[in-house]
Amino acid sequence: MSNYPEIDALLQALCAAPGVSGCEGSAAAVAASLLAKDMPVQIDALGSVTGVAEAEGETLLLDAHIDQIGLVVTAVDAQGFLKFSRCGGADARVLAAAQVTVHGREALPGVIISTPPHLRGGDEKKRAEIDDLAIDIGLSQAAAQQLVSPGDRVTFNGDYVHLCGSRVCAPAIDDRAGVAVILRCLQLLRGVAHPLRLAVQFSVQEETGGGGAQTATFTLRPAQAIACDVSFASAPGIDKEKYAALGGGTMIGYAPSLDYEMSRRLSALAEEKEIAAQPEVMGGRTGTNCDHIQVSRGGVRTALLSVPLRNMHTACEIADLADLEASARLMAAYIAEGGGADA
Repeated sequence: MSNYPEIDALLQALCAAPGVSGCEGSAAAVAASLLAKDMPVQIDALGSVTGVAEAEGETLLLDAHIDQIGLVVTAVDAQGFLKFSRCGGADARVLAAAQVTVHGREALPGVIISTPPHLRGGDEKKRAEIDDLAIDIGLSQAAAQQLVSPGDRVTFNGDYVHLCGSRVCAPAIDDRAGVAVILRCLQLLRGVAHPLRLAVQFSVQEETGGGGAQTATFTLRPAQAIACDVSFASAPGIDKEKYAALGGGTMIGYAPSLDYEMSRRLSALAEEKEIAAQPEVMGGRTGTNCDHIQVSRGGVRTALLSVPLRNMHTACEIADLADLEASARLMAAYIAEGGGADA
């Protein structure tokens, strides 16, 4: 039994729905149904889920992206194998022999195939490139073409697994974790009076350029924003300065594109409320929706909370539910305290 049942249930429901960049409909529908418990919900022209809890105060936007990395079918070859390209930054090192689902006219199981190392002309250490791989769905070319078309998306198969302690493993934790954090934050705020007008966006296409956040933010017109994404947790061979501790708490971002006073306020609140937190310092762009949100219209004061994640952009992403809960609690504390008060 999880020690964090509320956010565990949210994350599991969100990770179960497919939503590769550009085809986020199923995942967006799940997120919209959950968000509707706290505010009216709309789906915008690009497919982002948005909602606003009307109030008289300054608008604070909460953002997380709903899309996940995956693959896109480019052709069906003469043998019935599906050629593909990345849709987002899928890690090519772990693609060979992966089990996948091809979202054609129906959901089709498949396996990614490659040339066995024994047949690579002696170069057994050479890593297979995307062009060397294909998907076997067990059909001839004619049969496959009846069910699959170029442009169809492919997701990586994987169960939602509870590891020891409070850790979980699943595909799409990047960034269903951020969506779950915002939904959990709203749960924590039920019945809590605060002076802010809350807007929420679960944005599409972050993994392929960030268009969803850019357009939704323009529409919602926030004065300030907090985005929640994932970032790098410890792993073998990574310098300590480049990762956060898994289970060490939410990561508070500091970067030129982020509002320094908001970051300081979040850090002060984490200490005051005894919420586990750790800094994440970036010398340039954040690589998240923050980079698009902060330049919307005349500018938006923006902060970033990140959930440490291991095995990013694979079918076996690992997160700690304690970090998600800490992120939600810090976000809720910032809102309950009225937002960007002086640290």
